[in-house]
Amino acid sequence: MKYLILALALAIAAPVYAEGETRRVCVDVKKDGKEVKDPKTGKTKQSCRDVKVHKKHEGTKVEGTKPDKK
Repeated sequence: MKYLILALALAIAAPVYAEGETRRVCVDVKKDGKEVKDPKTGKTKQSCRDVKVHKKHEGTKVEGTKPDKK
């Protein structure tokens, strides 16, 4: 019984730690090259998604290599 409770607790807690930093990205909806407007509010419709943000890691320069040609 202890193992069952432990497994359930880990299953519930796992998604909390698995989530990274996310950002909401919205893009205007277009049909035939024109923006689609909501008839009730008159605002442009948008398609939104949650995107996971990745950190960019800067590399270190390796000694003893030839410099890049530009």
